Amino acid sequence: MGFACGFVGLPNVGKSTLFNALCRGGAATANFPFCTIDPNTGIVEVPDKRLQVLAEMEKSAKIVPATMKFIDIAGLVKGASQGEGLGNQFLGHIRGVDAVAHVVRCFEDSDIVHVSGRVDPAEDLELILTELMLADLEHLHNKLEKAGKLARSGDAEIKFQLELASELAKTLEEGRLPHPDKSDPKVRNALADLQLLTLMPAFICANCNEESFKTFGKDERSVKLLECAKKHGLEVVPVCAKFEEELGDLSPEDAKAFLEDLGVEESGLERVIRTGYRLLDYITFFTAGPTETRAWTIVRGMTAPEGAGKIHTDMQKGFIRMEVISYEDLVEHGSWNAAKNAGKLRIEGKDYVMQDGDSVFVRFSV
Repeated sequence: MGFACGFVGLPNVGKSTLFNALCRGGAATANFPFCTIDPNTGIVEVPDKRLQVLAEMEKSAKIVPATMKFIDIAGLVKGASQGEGLGNQFLGHIRGVDAVAHVVRCFEDSDIVHVSGRVDPAEDLELILTELMLADLEHLHNKLEKAGKLARSGDAEIKFQLELASELAKTLEEGRLPHPDKSDPKVRNALADLQLLTLMPAFICANCNEESFKTFGKDERSVKLLECAKKHGLEVVPVCAKFEEELGDLSPEDAKAFLEDLGVEESGLERVIRTGYRLLDYITFFTAGPTETRAWTIVRGMTAPEGAGKIHTDMQKGFIRMEVISYEDLVEHGSWNAAKNAGKLRIEGKDYVMQDGDSVFVRFSV
């Protein structure tokens, strides 16, 4: 499994329609708030053109792509942090995903009533982020109250956590998303304990119709959204559900021509997945042979034994070495054996840090 991406947004912004278009999950859609109550889940394949190339080289019987999970979470309303709408249930569902796609509506449609009575994606985004900030502030204040009592003991770790929590609370009180330095392991460990919603990897999914997709970044509404997103340090991915549905019914050749007509290189699904992978710092490695060619998702920085463990736990326990050829070298020489004969095969040990595009064979003994 790649990662779990949760769709978060106000009611009637098209989360479920977008969910269905991206993964054909069959989620219920209707023109009233809270049509989605229990989260809908869909599994989609992660597009990677390298898989087909490797499979053809090795004459693989089948191709197994990496997958990711989309979760359509019930609509958020103003006051959710205080229990309005689905309240705590909604916030709990967000905590169960790896990354969050904040869905905002960028299209007019008289048949679909917006919960605020008007279409303003920048305002919707501010409302969503405000509710998450308020929920985190309450969580932090509770932590600070408990930590304040424990800090009198003089424990250095508790004192550090108290100072960090205070800094985060101050940032949230100013209406800003916190962006702490996660390069420090001490900070990362403290943040993991806090489990703040506003620190989750997140981006904005601008839900467009055909017209607003083609004018995105040029019209006043989308420009305002982009400015709001920039202020909070968030990336925006415009997606049109109708286009995604049409792409799903086309052959690869026709899909490519369709995208060229739209003036884009990737589908909305590909852009959403690529954005999530980048936010989570994920990379892909491959195993290829006559039986199958398969893609595996890992976090950047993982060592060879950890990567082997993604294939099978026994491989990590009994790891001996990893034989590695880069994807680029395989393409250049045409096959594993040809690249090996050209001296491109590397024997890597337990300290090897895996790279995106590595094609590997694991030697192990249990």
